[in-house]
Parts: sequence; structure tokens; C-alpha cells
Amino acid sequence: MFGNLTGNEKVKDLLRRLKATQRIPNAVLFAGPEGVGKKQFALELARSVICHSPNEGEPCESCTACLRSRQLNIPDSDKKEDYLSVNFTGHPDLGFIVAHNKNILVDAIRSLENEANYRPYEAEGRFFIIDDAHKMNDAASNALLKTLEEPPETTHIFLVTSKPDALLSTIRSRCQTIRFSPLSHAEIAGHLSRNGTHKGADSELVARLSAGSISLALELEMDRFVAQREKMLKVLQAAVLTSDRLTLLKIAEEMNDAKNKDSFDSNLEILEVLIHDTWIVAVGGRRERLVNVDIVDELERISSATDTGTLTDWIAKIEELRGSMRVNINKKIATNSLFMEMVGR
Repeated sequence: MFGNLTGNEKVKDLLRRLKATQRIPNAVLFAGPEGVGKKQFALELARSVICHSPNEGEPCESCTACLRSRQLNIPDSDKKEDYLSVNFTGHPDLGFIVAHNKNILVDAIRSLENEANYRPYEAEGRFFIIDDAHKMNDAASNALLKTLEEPPETTHIFLVTSKPDALLSTIRSRCQTIRFSPLSHAEIAGHLSRNGTHKGADSELVARLSAGSISLALELEMDRFVAQREKMLKVLQAAVLTSDRLTLLKIAEEMNDAKNKDSFDSNLEILEVLIHDTWIVAVGGRRERLVNVDIVDELERISSATDTGTLTDWIAKIEELRGSMRVNINKKIATNSLFMEMVGR
């Protein structure tokens, strides 16, 4: 079981024991960072029970139950009516609840409450996966509590979330929490190489950029990232090596151009990571801690021309700018101000 999933080996061992001893809780909270496979773990655990002919705990992948449980049928429309009930897979004992926009609708939780009272149609249990469970509002949360207080013996509810503290404490207390960790660079790089997504040095760089998240690694567009990083590296070079205000103002204008508005935050994030890497180099930190390990020579050149206090101050200012983006600010003025402060040091 979980042989096709990468990382979190301790979680795998725990879930295997629960399955082997038939002690899968009625309510489980799968909690951990975004993109580390929480939903896939929940799905595979359910499928291992639903399978007609499991092989040493693993779903056989060939029986009708396995084939149907892979038909997820998760809606991708904007129609509210598609999110008002449990969305069953091709198997009647495995269903999902997903958010409509940013909210899990109370009607969907009431649908779960109703479905939870039915005995399994085919399998030994019924499984309901609530994805992004932290998106339940108070009404939905209170509706779920009714089911969690006295769940039927054959019903298992899996709550998947990256923000467990956003759930009601009364919900958390009724669930067995299973905590996931970010994946290591090596685990992600290995996954990318095995799946042919990235090879060699690219897989190593993508792994470091993904912050322990498989999904971020798979979504990363390498060509786009390299182009953005080259531009942000020019910001550091202009601020530290050449004091080139004209270049900085030109880059600030490009960042705030209408065609680049969707890249503004990612540009700032890339710049912040470059500065942090430069700081690591400046303090003599281990190379394993670097993200942009492939351009370490240029980072060393920049670090030799500045000091750690300045780099720390820049990181704080970028964090302040990124935080202020939640309110209505003039990004162009704010970016100009940031870059001029950088070159003025």
C-alpha cells in the first residue's frame, strides 16, 4: 500500500498498521503542508479497503472496484449546484466533498451526513474525503459535528487540510490526527526523475524550489522560472555591484506592466529567495541550504560586495511589501521605493 506515493514513510507505516489490524478510525485528520500527498494517501487507504483482491494490502488495480474507484468525478465547473452534495467516484462507497470557490457548502456536509447513515454497498466500509476541510464555514462545521459525534461503525470520514488550526477544536478532538512533513530534496528529485518530469540538474533545482511540495514541483514551469530569476538576479546585481538605478526602475516598470501582473508576487518571492541564498553564502552556511545552487558563483560575487545586515534588511522590506499587497496599494510606487532603498545602501 502506498508504493506509488513518495515520502512520509512513517505515515505509510502507521496507515499500513491501521489497515492490517482493521483499526481505521471513523474520523481521520490528514494534516500537513500543501502538496505533500495528503489527499492521495487518504484515497489510497480507502481504495485498499474497497479493492476486491488486495495483494499484501495493496489495491490490485485490476478488479472492477479498483477501476471504478479511480474515476474521481470531481467537479471542475463554477456551478454551485455541482457542489451541493457528495461527489461519488465510480464506486458507491467512495466519495469526495470539495469547496465551491473558497467555501465548502453546508448542503454538501448535510449530504454527507445523510450518506453516512447507509451501510456499504459493496465494500467493508464507506469512505468520505473532505478536501481542504479548513474551508468549511461555521454552518458546515456544525453540521459535520453531528456526524462525528456518533459515526456509524462502517463510515470513515477523512478530513484533508493544510490548516488544521482553522478547524473547530471540537472537530479536531473527534479525529485521529495524522501529520505529514515536507518531502526532502532527494525524495522530490527522485520522484521527478522516475516520472520523467525533469532530469539531472533540473530535477535537483526544481526539488529545492518546491519547498518540500510534490505538487509545486510538478507545476513549476522551468523556462518561465529561469526567465524570472534572471530578471531578479539583475535587480541584485544592479543594487549591489553597479548601483544602476535606471536598470532597477526599468525592471520595476516591467514587473508592474499589465501583462506581468500575475507574476508580480512570484517575482518578489524569487528575489527574496535569491537574497536569502546570498545571505547563506555570506555567513558561510552549508551549500545544502541553498535553493539556487546552480548559480552559487554569482551569489558569492554579490555577497562579497555587501553585508549580512543589509541582506537581512532587504528580506524584511520584501516581506513587508508582500504583506501590504493584501490591501489596496500602488505596487509601482512600492516597487520603485523598494529598489531605490536597495541601491541606496
